[in-house]
Amino acid sequence: MYNQFQNNSKKPEHCDKCKKHVHEFLGSTAIFSECNGCHNHRFAAVSGEEIHMGDTHIHEIKFRTDFSDGHFHEFCGKSGPAIYVGDGKHIHFASACTEECDGHKHKFQAASLINSPTDFKKKCD
Repeated sequence: MYNQFQNNSKKPEHCDKCKKHVHEFLGSTAIFSECNGCHNHRFAAVSGEEIHMGDTHIHEIKFRTDFSDGHFHEFCGKSGPAIYVGDGKHIHFASACTEECDGHKHKFQAASLINSPTDFKKKCD
């Protein structure tokens, strides 16, 4: 379900912010054009808490898209492993398809927002 671009899934030694946390996910689905009304959907969600997997973790993601073209789609699945971006922070990637509704599904791919976005170790100069 996920597609990891980098092998940055190993938790840094100093990553104490990786405990008991959630991530925001937001994005848009791919455009569905095989019917009379070409359309796509937007979504926003907050993941579940971390699910430990060896020296990394993933998150459960559930969302319902907006009500575009007279219907919505749902998704329930899991993110990819943590991708560390420096300063003890990380994101997650997810790539999948929504559930079928109105005779079709939508593909999507999204990266979570960074964990603990307001917790900075360095001050601005």
